[in-house]
Amino acid sequence: MKFDASKLFWINEPADYAVQENKIIIQTEPETDFWQRTYYGFRNDSAPALLMKTEDPYFSLVVKTEFESKKRFDQCGVIIYQNSDNWFKASIEYENEEYQRLGSVVTNHGYSDWATTDIGADIKTMFYRLSRRESDFCIEHSYDGVFFKQMRIFHLFEGGDKIQLGFYACSPEHSSFKAVFSEIEITECKWQAHS
Repeated sequence: MKFDASKLFWINEPADYAVQENKIIIQTEPETDFWQRTYYGFRNDSAPALLMKTEDPYFSLVVKTEFESKKRFDQCGVIIYQNSDNWFKASIEYENEEYQRLGSVVTNHGYSDWATTDIGADIKTMFYRLSRRESDFCIEHSYDGVFFKQMRIFHLFEGGDKIQLGFYACSPEHSSFKAVFSEIEITECKWQAHS
């Protein structure tokens, strides 16, 4: 599989964006998010996501994110979006002037979870590497694009065969910021089989 910007498509297309061969810019809109049911009870399916389709069962997607987030829950990162009840996202969610939450959400059959770790509020760049082994996935993060650390391994019940994955950015509260995605690369699967 090779990254081809001409084959990308939107769900919840934003008003302000730019798509180039290896650079994507999204200006978020207020009150946009992805979340389903768990704990809060509400259901949000309004964030913009720029996606590609693939049936390749083994690969890794790497992307650099740069962001000007400044309000609570502002976020941008990688996403697998099958439908409103089955998806995954990883990002940094801004919390306050002291810390942000580096984390991920897995949503299976209409229920979301949220796994996080706190990082400094001054961090405004992050690399992600999302690897697929059939219906199982590994998400990693890196500050420099060279040394990656595992965030989580997860399963998507609707993650077999063809999947839709790409990039998203949103502002769940009344906010807007610019998110930039670059250095996009698709390679052979960097997540080695367990033996």
